[in-house]
Amino acid sequence: MTRAFPDTVVEPYRARYRLDQGRAERPMPRAELLGRLGPVEALVSTGADRIDAALLDAAPRLRVVANFGVGYDSVDVAAATSRGVWVTNTPGVLTESTADVALLLLLMSLRRAGEAFEHVRHGRWRRADPAAFWGDDPAGLTLGILGMGAIGQALARRVQPLGMSVIYHNRHPVAPETPGDPPARWVSFAELLERADVLSVHVPLSKATHHLIGEAELARMREGVVVVNTSRGAVIDEPALVAGLESGHVAAVGLDVFEHEPAVPQALRTHPRAVCLPHIGSATTRTRHAMMRLALDNAVAVIEGRRPQTPVNEPRPRATG
Repeated sequence: MTRAFPDTVVEPYRARYRLDQGRAERPMPRAELLGRLGPVEALVSTGADRIDAALLDAAPRLRVVANFGVGYDSVDVAAATSRGVWVTNTPGVLTESTADVALLLLLMSLRRAGEAFEHVRHGRWRRADPAAFWGDDPAGLTLGILGMGAIGQALARRVQPLGMSVIYHNRHPVAPETPGDPPARWVSFAELLERADVLSVHVPLSKATHHLIGEAELARMREGVVVVNTSRGAVIDEPALVAGLESGHVAAVGLDVFEHEPAVPQALRTHPRAVCLPHIGSATTRTRHAMMRLALDNAVAVIEGRRPQTPVNEPRPRATG
């Protein structure tokens, strides 16, 4: 385990297996991780750990990489599959908390709440000013969701009481995840860009989605669009996004993820219309504990010869002996 989990989470697993944990507060240095992998059968990793062919070769007994998180772009899945190693992730249990953060960023961006908060925080509020910090009401606006998976659908449910209409783009239209979900209309990628007043990004990072939103895509969006991202930072070309903010074409951004975390471009950190959070989409006690338990359950399932609950690959059986 490259990070230490709370005792209340790991105690039931410690009774059956030897757990070799890193520290809770920081990633395990790669050299240290490589040196500890020899006897390891299951590796519980995070997005901060690069799980590549070299690391997999340093773990001859490894049978599963149980990623702590939904996104698994830090894992070379093809290399794991070819070595007979399962890769798993932790979907589902963080859907609601991440959708909450997407809604938080959406509302803060529309209402200029981040800018107003900094105004008060730094003592610049001297008097009531009826001309200050005019934002936009969500009612009547169109929310465009790029990636209508579980989190996208949860966000669509959340904006219904706000009076927003919802359009979305996936490779294919999706059936509602929950009966009675609010109506949302599938549109082409081009129409999504052209019609959305607010664009919320919910696609995984892959070669196909890297910089999916760049200069050309931003130029197609409406003047004054708001962009929200709680998926992966590299889905959006950050320099292009900054340029859109500075020109005013992009009215505001709400970002929980960045291309080179934890590095955040100064232009975003200091821009008054950028709300930046440190990747806290799933950061509630209940959600994080559920993610930890799911990762550990996946690891245990493979060790015990069972299929993991949430696999992302289908490796060939690994030779033993």
